[in-house]
Parts: sequence; C-alpha cells; structure tokens
Amino acid sequence: MSFDSLPTVGDDPRRVVRLDAVHNFRDLGGYPTVDGRVTRWGRLYRADGLYRLTADDLEVVRGLGLQLVVDLRTDQEIDLHDRFPVAYHPVRYRQLSVLDQMWTDLPEIDITGRSPEEFLEWAYLDMLRTAGERFAMALDHLAQPGHLPAVFHCAAGKDRTGVLALLVLGALGVRHEYIVADYALSADGMERMREWARRESPERLDRMAENPLVFSEALPASMHGVIDAIVQRHGSLRDYVLHLGVPAESLARLEAELLEPL
Repeated sequence: MSFDSLPTVGDDPRRVVRLDAVHNFRDLGGYPTVDGRVTRWGRLYRADGLYRLTADDLEVVRGLGLQLVVDLRTDQEIDLHDRFPVAYHPVRYRQLSVLDQMWTDLPEIDITGRSPEEFLEWAYLDMLRTAGERFAMALDHLAQPGHLPAVFHCAAGKDRTGVLALLVLGALGVRHEYIVADYALSADGMERMREWARRESPERLDRMAENPLVFSEALPASMHGVIDAIVQRHGSLRDYVLHLGVPAESLARLEAELLEPL
C-alpha cells in the first residue's frame, strides 16, 4: 500500500459533520468492502470530545437522530471535562474506558526510542492487548437492536476512537486502504482543533504544545502496521474481532444495519 496514494475519502460533504467546538466528528459511511458492498451513511459516527458541544452544535447533532453514545474516555477525564449532554439530548450513554492511564500520565513510555510511526503502532497494539475485551464490549453495544445511529468518541477522536473504528470497519470487511484513509483524516481534525484553540482556548493550545508532537499525529504507516500485525496473527480483522469475544450474531446485526446489500 502506498501512503501517497490512499483513497480520497474526505471530499464527500457528508463525511465531516461541521461543528464549532467539536472538530473530528465524522460519518463512517461510503466505505467499500472486499465483497463489493459499501457502508451506509448516517448510521455510525466517530468523534472527539462531545462535552464541548455548543448549543448550536447540539442542534446539528440532534438532526443525526443518535440513539447511543459510546464514550471511550477515563473516569478522570469525565470528572474533569464532563460528558455528552444527555440532559439536553437524551440518548443511551455507555462509558467504556480503554486506557487505564493517559499517555501523558505515563512518563516511563519510551517515545524517543521509537520513530513516531513505530510509537503509534506500538501504542495501538498495546491498547488492544490490555483492553481488547473493552473494545469488544463497545462494539457489541453498537450492535444491539435500536442502538443506531450511534457515535463513539474519546478526547481527540484519533487514537482510542481510531482503534475502535479499525475494529468496526474491519469486522464489516471494509478494504484496508479505506480503514487507513479514514484514520488519516484525523490529521485534519487535529488541525481544526488547534485552530479553534488558538481562537477560543489558548490554554488548551499551550497544553497540546507541551506534549510530544506524536500525540497529535495520525500517521497512516502506524495504522497500516497495526492491520498487518493483526492479520498476520489472526488471518483477518473480522476473525480478530471474533477472537476478542464479539458474538457472531452481533457482527451479523452490524452487517445488516451498516452495509448496503449487494
């Protein structure tokens, strides 16, 4: 796979849900599968910190008809920043933290000993190693009857959210280059976040600048490396999701809900 020639997936006006204070809210529709189907628009979304939704943003989100919000952040993050405003837009809300500690709280992490691509690949595989069952629970929540349309999110919508997107799209049989291309769109979302922070929250921009640059990057080679590692060990992304414990009937429901028929 050439990272200079990834599929163009961000040009469709349906892809990015344009909001003021949430910057990485995207529709996972329009992605082709290996068997010739395509993911449906308007059924499943990925996002960053939904606690930042403004009143105008919330009106846009209301129009999506969300039934479920899956929050992948830690208890500490939720205590500090709050959560999706269920009081103003009632939805089913599920929190499933997939990190026991934030990277910024783990000074022993060796960043300098790896390239940025190697670090992110290691970090995503480590998340799956330590929290695979929690990712499986999140995917199973998405598959339950009446839970779609849904959105899953973390803080930046890049890493934890990116890993869950990998699992969902991979389980549906989305072609690997499109999974990588979807992940790479988070680079644009991070830039929108920085632009907003310069205007509205300079202290947030300062905090971002204090962290290693790789914490804000979405590097296609890293996601490609994760996919390769999983496929080499388990045969396919779908087989890996089943290995994590997602019931086959849950995957069948997701296929029925999220894929256009042949």
